[in-house]
Amino acid sequence: METADSTSASGPQVRARTRKRAAGRPQSASMADVARVAGVSSQTVSRVSNGYAGVTEETRRQVLAAMKELGYRPNSAARALKRGEFRTIGVITFGLSTTGNVRTLEAIAMSAAHEGYAVTLLPVAVPTQDEVRGAFSRLGELAVDAVIVIQEVHLLDAVALSLPPNVQVVVADSDAGDRYTVVDTDQAGGTRTAVRHLLDLGHRTVWHLAGPEESYAAQRRTDAWRAELNKAGCTPPPLVRGDWSAESGYRAGRELAAREDCTAVFAANDQMALGLLRALHERGRKVPEDVSVIGFDDIPESGSFLPPLTTVHQDFAEVGRRCVEGVLRQMRHEATEHGTTLVPTRLVVRDSTAPPPRR
Repeated sequence: METADSTSASGPQVRARTRKRAAGRPQSASMADVARVAGVSSQTVSRVSNGYAGVTEETRRQVLAAMKELGYRPNSAARALKRGEFRTIGVITFGLSTTGNVRTLEAIAMSAAHEGYAVTLLPVAVPTQDEVRGAFSRLGELAVDAVIVIQEVHLLDAVALSLPPNVQVVVADSDAGDRYTVVDTDQAGGTRTAVRHLLDLGHRTVWHLAGPEESYAAQRRTDAWRAELNKAGCTPPPLVRGDWSAESGYRAGRELAAREDCTAVFAANDQMALGLLRALHERGRKVPEDVSVIGFDDIPESGSFLPPLTTVHQDFAEVGRRCVEGVLRQMRHEATEHGTTLVPTRLVVRDSTAPPPRR
């Protein structure tokens, strides 16, 4: 741990010299200037600039105050050339309209910041292989050390994702298999738990309000829903599909609300469950007395639905942490394995599920 250097020149003297120099001609403050004003070594200023540990909080405040007073800005380009890295992680995503993508991106940014890295975001408008290659080229120009791809949807022009060789990359929420390092929520496990919860309450079957066909997450949840019903000896009812939005949940919910044989619904996300709750309410069907409803995601608002929503909790923070951990391990040439790491889910039981009504 390093503290202020008592042998350095006094702050007022250096400030006076800096002002005099600035009056003659514009010149940026140097790291040595900051060190003299703060009363520390240049090495300490470097550690503070780079966010490294080993500096007391009091010394850190002194250095930051000196930087602000002198208008000092660290030369990130020079530091990058010296270290051979930019301390920046690129993130490619095919959209920010879904809860999963937004919360995964937030978790990646927070985890990267904790490790001292910045994040450069590159949204891709159309999910095609050419767009992915173009995104990698643009990120190369923006000088990033590694890339995380949030691939929530199928590519339109390729069966599988194909990334440039020799790139440090982790893929989130995808079906990239064993060709890359993949981090995903245990979609199937969470779905099985939700369906089993409803069956254990006594419902004869469970209807499914599914997400869009192009979504990997929606596909895995639908497959697991059908498999769990078959395992229990139940005939899966006809699939009803939405697009993740509450409005699509409401439209599909009007169809489900009209069916008297529908007593339990597993919605593929919480927003569609919210629309379903509205449709059931308008039809006069009470939740959970007449129909039980389960969502997926456990968004912050789900506990404030009417009634509070039983849902599957996804640990987005852990997904982000493992994505960042994965690319950092590759950058450090530590042992890494291709394949998928699944982050566990858990069922959060609230007031929207109950035994079926007696006939």
